[in-house]
Amino acid sequence: MLQEQCLWNVTAPKIHHYDALTQDTQTSVCIIGGGYTGLSAAIHLAEKGVKVIVLESQTIGGGGSGKSVGLVNAGTWARPDDLNVALGETEGERLTEALGEAPSLVFDLIKRYGIDAQATQTGNLHMAHNAKGEADVDIRYEQLSRRGVNVEVLTGSRCHEYTGTTSINKALLDHRTGTINPLAYVNGLAEVAAKLGVTIHEHSAVHSLEKENSHWYVRTADANVKAERVIIATNAYTEGEWTEVTKTFYQVFYYQIASEPLSGELADRILPYRNGAWDTRLALSSFRRDKDDRLLLGTVGGRNCKPKEFYQSWANYVQKSYYPYLPAFNWQYEWYGKFGFTQDHIFRVLEPDEGILTATAYNGRGITTGTLMGKCFADYILTGDRASIPLPFKTIEESKIPLSGMKSGFTELGISLYHMGQCLKIIR
Repeated sequence: MLQEQCLWNVTAPKIHHYDALTQDTQTSVCIIGGGYTGLSAAIHLAEKGVKVIVLESQTIGGGGSGKSVGLVNAGTWARPDDLNVALGETEGERLTEALGEAPSLVFDLIKRYGIDAQATQTGNLHMAHNAKGEADVDIRYEQLSRRGVNVEVLTGSRCHEYTGTTSINKALLDHRTGTINPLAYVNGLAEVAAKLGVTIHEHSAVHSLEKENSHWYVRTADANVKAERVIIATNAYTEGEWTEVTKTFYQVFYYQIASEPLSGELADRILPYRNGAWDTRLALSSFRRDKDDRLLLGTVGGRNCKPKEFYQSWANYVQKSYYPYLPAFNWQYEWYGKFGFTQDHIFRVLEPDEGILTATAYNGRGITTGTLMGKCFADYILTGDRASIPLPFKTIEESKIPLSGMKSGFTELGISLYHMGQCLKIIR
């Protein structure tokens, strides 16, 4: 029976919980948000002996960090040369290099601290679903290989072998990348941080952030944290009216569905090398297997104004399009998440006031970008060197997206129509 429940809550190792903040306290750095960014920053600061408190409004992994697809990808959605056009060659190349190294940062943390993140590091596949997509794959290959990146183009029978489908004839394999159980990873980061001396409080939503003299007071319903520096690491899951960072992106929702565990020769044909994958559709589809050999499908889109069967029909269509040879099986879990999005696919780094740092709009690349930015924020706090940050700082005003709520709504409408066209076989 199909349940609306996040698969990762079922398959992640035992989850530790942390007490809510109930007494006033003081720290060097207070981090708001216990996801990839916040916990990476906490670990890299604690390794250098800095006192850190993390405040999480829900539970660790309760936001986007525990609901993602689990693809450990490099770069941004934008191609490297396009980044150079948007940012200038120097800044564009700096960002491309930093995000190119981000998967290694994730896998190194997992290995160094023995995190049971169910990680694979066999590369991910960008699958071209039509001629336009194949041209895009070729362009990306040329731009990445020109920069010395270990990527290759798979075609014909080799592409069919790797993807498990004859519906795809060309794919870009990025050897730097891989997959994880995202909730297992973020909970592992929390355990590491706690062992390094970081104090973590769950169910401690921030209500206000106020400056008095040279310190910041981070206020929750029950107590306050006095801090020298504050990192806001809440991104698309920012709650309340105490900050304007939500105006720097618009929300895009993401749906995922997971089958029951599959077995047998036919099931083993799907992504046999445990690669993660996504296609080049306007409303992309993502594909992967988990440790129990479930097939996971995902796509952009939320639940509002849709019948319950809407995405199940979409999943059945996609499964039949890519893997028609599979015997009958049951879908087991489905869930939704969301991420911050910008039109240029570039995240924003902000220093809204002295002593406050934040990054927003990871555009669906939260695992690597978040882990990297956490380390970068820690390095910046430790050294004061702005070169630690791979993007120039923007102001809130510069970064605001006009009518962000309407953009989110129109994006959702367009995605829904696209999926409807797929199910009706109008769009292929």
